[in-house]
Amino acid sequence: MLKTSDFDYNLPRELIAQSPLEKRENCKMMHLNRSKQSIQSEYFFDIINYLNKDDILVLNDTKVYPARIISKRKTGAKVEIFLLNQTENKNCFEALLKNAKRVKIDEIIDVKDDFKIKIKEKLKANHENEIPKYIVELIFQGNNVYDILEKYALTPLPPYISRQADESDKLNYQTVFAKNIGSVACPTAGLHFSKELLDKIQKKGVKIAYITLNVGLGTFMPVKTDNIENHTMHWESFSIPKETEEIFQNKKGSIIAVGTTVLRCLEAVFEKHGKIIATKDATNIFIYPPYKIKSIDKLITNFHLPKSTLIMLVSAFAGKDFVFRAYKKAIDEKYRFFSYGDCMFIDC
Repeated sequence: MLKTSDFDYNLPRELIAQSPLEKRENCKMMHLNRSKQSIQSEYFFDIINYLNKDDILVLNDTKVYPARIISKRKTGAKVEIFLLNQTENKNCFEALLKNAKRVKIDEIIDVKDDFKIKIKEKLKANHENEIPKYIVELIFQGNNVYDILEKYALTPLPPYISRQADESDKLNYQTVFAKNIGSVACPTAGLHFSKELLDKIQKKGVKIAYITLNVGLGTFMPVKTDNIENHTMHWESFSIPKETEEIFQNKKGSIIAVGTTVLRCLEAVFEKHGKIIATKDATNIFIYPPYKIKSIDKLITNFHLPKSTLIMLVSAFAGKDFVFRAYKKAIDEKYRFFSYGDCMFIDC
């Protein structure tokens, strides 16, 4: 039985990247060759050397929206609101509230003169240790809820980035191919691609396919159970367009997933349908060793938190011992870790 502690490692805090590099593709890339069990250090712009004509590069085109709101009660007390999933009522969201012990249902909290938030409902917890969630309604002038968030809300940077988000993060914490708004966290393996690099990749004859998986806060949640089999994964909604299904139907080369979100999406669909089809669905698939991944051939991914579901997923794909050997080498060579950090390419 694998335990959560089996996926722990010690990371010096100074290796946690707090800001991105000026040029995305200049980050380090650790190349893992599974058949040779070899590990070598390169740069991300070298990825083009490992992509061949008719390969399928799969990107998650979800777009991060500013989801962190600083509001003020009539008493003057500040309440931080972190938006999660949008409900069927497009102006309402599931949300987490910080400093909200005295907040009442139906209370209206001020953000700005033209933007207020109504606390509509406290949701029932699924288990004892779950952080309380609320339904909140955004009250504003205009038709598009994301316009008001763009104006007044902050980018929801991960908790391991110790600084406050600033205006630059609205651009930096977003892939260059982001299109479909709906995520509170960025699919960060895609951050390393510039438009110029993607153009070069396409000119080489590589097929670019897109999925949309909206990344939720659960991506940062630690596994709290000792036995990993007892952990319950968060649900994430996704869609695969017809164009992507057609690319897969005509597959000739390798399938390269850019990020764990793409891998989870493709694997969930493959598990359900036996192939990649156009669909809209949601998944809470939990991938960990000795699960055998069937939907992809290669993976581009960042370095992940200790004891996280993401490092478990990568260990299932490449082998736990091999992955942890690569992590040790990355620490020894002072790679930059997590969202704004360096990456690895896991080859066949």
